[in-house]
Amino acid sequence: MDAVYYSFLAGFATAVGALIFGLIGHPGRRMLSGSLGFAGGVMLAISVFDLMPEALDLGTMFSVVVGFLLGVGVLFALDQLVPHAHAGADDQPKPERTDNVPTFNSRALQTGYLIFLGIAIHNLPEGLAIGAGLEASPELGLYIAVAIGLHNIPEGIAVAGPLRAGGLSLGKIFGLTLLAGMMTPLGALIGLFLFGLSPVLVGGGLAFAAGAMVYIVIDELIPQMAELHQLVGTSALLVGLLLGFVLGG
Repeated sequence: MDAVYYSFLAGFATAVGALIFGLIGHPGRRMLSGSLGFAGGVMLAISVFDLMPEALDLGTMFSVVVGFLLGVGVLFALDQLVPHAHAGADDQPKPERTDNVPTFNSRALQTGYLIFLGIAIHNLPEGLAIGAGLEASPELGLYIAVAIGLHNIPEGIAVAGPLRAGGLSLGKIFGLTLLAGMMTPLGALIGLFLFGLSPVLVGGGLAFAAGAMVYIVIDELIPQMAELHQLVGTSALLVGLLLGFVLGG
């Protein structure tokens, strides 16, 4: 039950991002940069200080290296095949105007649906990461779920913008982001089944989780936070890194 509960909360964070968008609109650049940097720092700390050492204790150096590279490779392949969300992008489609009357942008709606699909597919390996962590220990599974949840909130904001510009109601946007988030518990259940077969697979699964999260931080979170506000983002990343180290100690 812990797997369902933790992964549900992590996935629900995507819908929380949509709720934030509905309540306050698109957050400022400093706030988004700080949230992305903080999430990135926590994810790096968990990956380096917790996941990799635990993976080596349970498996072999070979299984750890293969698992890490597989985690990176899966996320890289998904990025090539499916578009992904970029929180705070200033070039997101906005409602068109005709004769000073706002009209909804069909291109924005298409973009929103594509980003929704990208988030849903990306959430599967994130769920696998939670499942691998829970196989090792409940505490590690919880840390991974919290880190992924922090990362998912800006993603929910990112998908809500174009969907709203495309004319969808806030209720439908919430439903779509919730649906995308529920791919996380599905991935966690798959991970529990796969990684429960042997300790070596659990070690490989933890390394997979580390590779996936490190890739997310380097490829998505750090570039986005730097583009939004480098000083705030870097400071938040360092705070998240230290906090993740303290919590995992």
